[in-house]
Amino acid sequence: MRADGKPEGLRQSMSWLHTWSGLLLGWLLYAVFFTGTLSYFREEISDWMRPELHGSVQDAATAQRALDAMEHIAAGATTWTLGLPGPRQVAVAASWRQPGAAAGRAGTQRAEIDAATGERLQPRETRGGNFFYRFHFELHAMPRIWGRWIVGFATMMMFVAILSGVITHKKIFTDFFTFRPRKGQRSWLDAHNATAVLALPFHIVITFSGLVLLMFILMPWGVQGAYNGDSEAYFADVRASRGQAPAQGGRPGREASGPAPLARIAPMMAEAGRRWPEHGVGSITVTAPGTSRAVIELREGGAESLINRGQPDRLVFDGVTGQLREPPEAPPISWVRATGNVVTGVHMGRFADPAVRWLLLISGLIGTCMAASGMVLWVIKRLPERRKLGRTPFGHRLVEVLNVGSIAGLSVAVASYFWLNRLLPVSLPERADAEISGFFIVWLLCLLHPLLVRHRTAWLQQMGLAALMYALLPLLGMWTGGASLASSVLNGQWSLANFELLALALAAIHASVAWWLLRGKPAAAAQKAAHHAPKAAAVAQPVERAS
Repeated sequence: MRADGKPEGLRQSMSWLHTWSGLLLGWLLYAVFFTGTLSYFREEISDWMRPELHGSVQDAATAQRALDAMEHIAAGATTWTLGLPGPRQVAVAASWRQPGAAAGRAGTQRAEIDAATGERLQPRETRGGNFFYRFHFELHAMPRIWGRWIVGFATMMMFVAILSGVITHKKIFTDFFTFRPRKGQRSWLDAHNATAVLALPFHIVITFSGLVLLMFILMPWGVQGAYNGDSEAYFADVRASRGQAPAQGGRPGREASGPAPLARIAPMMAEAGRRWPEHGVGSITVTAPGTSRAVIELREGGAESLINRGQPDRLVFDGVTGQLREPPEAPPISWVRATGNVVTGVHMGRFADPAVRWLLLISGLIGTCMAASGMVLWVIKRLPERRKLGRTPFGHRLVEVLNVGSIAGLSVAVASYFWLNRLLPVSLPERADAEISGFFIVWLLCLLHPLLVRHRTAWLQQMGLAALMYALLPLLGMWTGGASLASSVLNGQWSLANFELLALALAAIHASVAWWLLRGKPAAAAQKAAHHAPKAAAVAQPVERAS
């Protein structure tokens, strides 16, 4: 209801909804958006945080070398899986299952193999980029189910904020091409509009697809009704594992199995290279290795299908003779499941090659800037009210403190997480947990810091510190046993190079903000002096005449 008693229009109602839905959960949404953006480089982050892997440089013999190593590492296993080096990893990621192992991840053993030597590597204990990925939708420091509920609710509020923002700004696309610097509140609104519109399709898709990923928690009633409360039966059907016969290996007609050497992998890799000239082989799976029933399956790298939930093209070979075989027919997929797979696959960037992955990351950074500018704009819009009152209300001061600690402080905490990875002793017990604890301790200190200094000073100090820490990460990595940026590029280790390029990009962003704050202080002082100059001249004239 307006002050004149008339009901508010749609745009006015949406403005109120946009403001408060964005503010009340804005700090959480910013953290979710920023860590989710970093998750696009999850594998790259994990590689950089394990410098013991940086000497692994692949060549034409890497696949055979890794298979030979598995005969010693996982002798007697029922399956071997080798993730070959590529644009997103430097070492061979090996996993295997022993006879009688527990189902699922619990029964899977893992190791990293040097692509150049075939030796088993012993990387330091760390969660790497998986920490940001899990924090993005579970918040880490609470039971998973509660974390997902909170993030799901916050995601719904973000969806509301995006849609209400579009309705509120009737000239939003026109305003996108308008930026008025040094205009105070108007400049912040222009920046907020520009970052909102620039990646608006990304914001809508990423938010909606995030809700789809969490729909079994937020709206479980359909599954519970159809499966009489047995959610495990539903997920078994989704995985096409209920009633599906196990894959049959070996050559038809051969019942008994005995020891037999694996065929050489080079001809199989050559055949795959002819069929997949662009992406090559991404992974190798060996079923019943070391027996006459052995089967070798090659999967294409970097060409995952969104409809089949990330299942790429594959070639199946007899593991003893090396002859190409017809792969088993994939189970049919319903259009409902295909649609769900596409939506969730888009959210996780499963389809993205390196160039598209950078575009997704840039869009995510624009989204974080949108959220940050919106929270800062809330404070800027209320400065006239504070001047009129002659004081800062508690709520306004609380928002100021939370803005600094949640935005700049999170950047400092993320940078500290990378620094702790290199500075903590490698042999430290529960080392991965120590890195994460350090992240939260630094973040807490950044939340307390704005209480001790002026608002502008807190922004400047934390942004400057974040810029310095990100800028020094490439040097820190090189000084602590990692590969340099130059050597990573020369050796084709793009996962390492992309991480350090990301660090330099973040340094540039934070340094730009710090420089703007630094220049803004003397400019504000000059403006204040110019404002008081006429008053001073008016006082001085009578004194001069009297003398």
